[in-house]
Amino acid sequence: MNPSAGQTLEKAGAENFPVAPFFLPAAWRDDLMAVYGFARLVDDAGDGDLADPAATAALLGVGRRPAATPSAQSGRPSPAEAAFRLALLDGLERDLDRVFETALHSADAERPRHPLMTALVPLVDRHELTPEPFRRLIEANRVDQTTTRYATYDDLVGYCTLSADPVGRLVLAIAGVSTPERIALSDAICTALQVVEHLQDVAEDLSRGRIYLPTEDLERFGVTEEELAAPRATGAVRELLAFEAERARTLLDRGAPLVGTVRGRLRLLLAGFTAGGYAALAAVEDAGYDVLARQAKPDKRRLAVKAAAIFAKGR
Repeated sequence: MNPSAGQTLEKAGAENFPVAPFFLPAAWRDDLMAVYGFARLVDDAGDGDLADPAATAALLGVGRRPAATPSAQSGRPSPAEAAFRLALLDGLERDLDRVFETALHSADAERPRHPLMTALVPLVDRHELTPEPFRRLIEANRVDQTTTRYATYDDLVGYCTLSADPVGRLVLAIAGVSTPERIALSDAICTALQVVEHLQDVAEDLSRGRIYLPTEDLERFGVTEEELAAPRATGAVRELLAFEAERARTLLDRGAPLVGTVRGRLRLLLAGFTAGGYAALAAVEDAGYDVLARQAKPDKRRLAVKAAAIFAKGR
């Protein structure tokens, strides 16, 4: 695996929840890391965070990055930079096509070009996965290039069906336990996890020119975009964040019974995912809902205790 792919996988340690914990069988860990590697690669391409965008573009057969583009942290990208990111995402989707052609053992199939895409081939082959959840994750990052505000909470949840829910569906498919009931519960958890992440990352998202707090809620609480750019949260911002946190908690509560529908190591894994959301919410609350002064990160001990409780109760 090339160095940039390795740097992408190293980001797993910064997530709110364990991506591929030690207690899982090695095959499961490999599968989950392959899914994580894909999702992280696509996110980094969409955010301008690739370790070596020029090398990735060359690997995928995408045109060169335009000269003098702003960094990923300097606000909304220029039209040229956005076009380059969209081209990278198109290149990744073409490479995804190669993944499925190779997994189907097509005689004239071209092997995937990116190592993190190559890692998906045995996963797709073994579990008979479909392209749809992978395509949704790519589409979410296309949306990020053109949509920087969400008018309503429903609009934001619609975005989460692209950016978050597919990951949970892939986990269920890998474990061989997908049912319509479990998928609905998983979607609630994944959307909640995405909303919580947006609450943690208000300042970082704004630095990229994006606001994931619904416009209708900003107006309801009288919060301006200038307040979101301040070094500390005002009382109105804190009230808004508390409101959105309660929405995320409601979603987590709705989805948590998923844990009780499975057994063994999968139950522990899903308990860990769900506990990660609760622990992140606790961190936001402990910060007094001031996520502008510093990023609220979950306490690992609190996460472990919450995971054990969810595992025991099944919710």
